[in-house]
Amino acid sequence: MALYLIANGPMPTTAAQVAVTTGTAIKTLLQVQASATNPIEIVEWGISFDGSAAATPIKVELLETDVAATVTASAQADIVRFDGLALANTGNQTTNQIQIGTAATGYTATAEGTITAVRMFDVQYVAPTNQYVKQFPLGRGPVIAVAKFARVRVTAGAAVNAYTYMIVNV
Repeated sequence: MALYLIANGPMPTTAAQVAVTTGTAIKTLLQVQASATNPIEIVEWGISFDGSAAATPIKVELLETDVAATVTASAQADIVRFDGLALANTGNQTTNQIQIGTAATGYTATAEGTITAVRMFDVQYVAPTNQYVKQFPLGRGPVIAVAKFARVRVTAGAAVNAYTYMIVNV
């Protein structure tokens, strides 16, 4: 098993991580797809907003779906081997264990798709001036079934920018 960090944007190099706007309709900010043969476990996830004034809290959901949103595809370099053992013991398995593509792992959804089945793992109201982080007890994090999608979705009353991420065990 190896830990990987996946954020809602491309790997930052000479500039800071790019934030994603929430908009005011339901929007998937981050989507991760398990491979066709191995499930993935979410061990931690978080979100933060850059609102400058207190306002209506933003609805935030962590869930598993059966249908992909259309997203900007993450690149292999965007998926960070979080622990040294991932590289030393398993090599780079990101494209084998975590599917990449516009209907797989990515960020900033442009279309939500028609979901027919959902498992809700966490749901919160988070102020647009605040942040939220959830670490699941070891071995008790939500497991995303093979070929399913983990999503961080938001619904905001007024658009603000957000960072969100998942740390997954594959």
